[in-house]
Amino acid sequence: MAGFGWRVGSKMQRWGRSCLRGFSSAAIPSQLENVGFIGLGNMGSHMARNLITAGYKVTVHDINENSMKKFSDDGISTKQSPLEVSESSDVVITMLPSSSHVLEVYNGANGLLVGGSRLGPWLYIDSSTVDPQTSRKISTAISRCHLKENKGYAENPMILDAPVSGGVPAAEAGKLTFMVGGLEEAYLAAKPLLLSMGKRVIYCGGAGNGSAAKICNNMAMAISMLGVSEAFALGQNLGIKASTLTDIFNCSSARCWSSDTYNPVPGVMEGVPSSRNYDGGFTSKLMAKDLDLAMASASGVGFKCPMGSEALEIYRKLCRDGCEPKDFSCAFRHYYAGKDEE
Repeated sequence: MAGFGWRVGSKMQRWGRSCLRGFSSAAIPSQLENVGFIGLGNMGSHMARNLITAGYKVTVHDINENSMKKFSDDGISTKQSPLEVSESSDVVITMLPSSSHVLEVYNGANGLLVGGSRLGPWLYIDSSTVDPQTSRKISTAISRCHLKENKGYAENPMILDAPVSGGVPAAEAGKLTFMVGGLEEAYLAAKPLLLSMGKRVIYCGGAGNGSAAKICNNMAMAISMLGVSEAFALGQNLGIKASTLTDIFNCSSARCWSSDTYNPVPGVMEGVPSSRNYDGGFTSKLMAKDLDLAMASASGVGFKCPMGSEALEIYRKLCRDGCEPKDFSCAFRHYYAGKDEE
């Protein structure tokens, strides 16, 4: 990590560990109190709400004025640009749709880094799902900056890539899993903040490793969902009900998240996207984007992913066929022509 030019004093290290020990009973540390949150989509809006509920002073921004109005109507401070958010924040969290959006928020006009080499916030956390190269590029840029004001707990500004798993329901319930890359001392210091939005925080190593973990996770999730959907559709064609196969899968070797928690067959499980016409989940468009990131990253290191490549082609086809806004489990119906459970 030394190559990124980060220097964290011993005070910062001690504070990071001590705030972890005492967070459950202590007030929010002043170093984390003022949080800027950029990106109020399906995930980000719930994450920001959970921070507010936990007692953080949150300032928000989104390019969608209607999204911001929902917060301003509740008395939450809103700003018109990322730069304005940074001016009133100790920590800035971004939750954005793609790498291009992240680069724009950090490097664009009125972006977080417009101030040049001296920054106000001491910690930046990007929870977007992006390629590791983008995370490392922003990390390098921030490592060249300094803080506007001298702080006893941090000598230079830092950034963590901290994408999440769990989807919209977990974001709303505050049960996300964070996969974190960056300096370990920054991870320790940020952990109480992240646990206000999630149930588990996993340190993955240096800058970009959180993003790498997320795209690997989502590739496995896509392949798993397609495998389960294919098996259910085959079972239906062979005369076996999907509910019967679900019972078998869930007490045998085929058990997985796609069968026991996020079943893709309409009529088998309540409270999942398949029970509401595949609305309100993780869209096929986003899954195709994440698979594209995974395949591009694999190509960059000369690694072949035949199953990931096939999954990407399937989700691209689903998107071409009009399923972009539908949950990615819609492959059961719209790719495999699976039937609803009667």
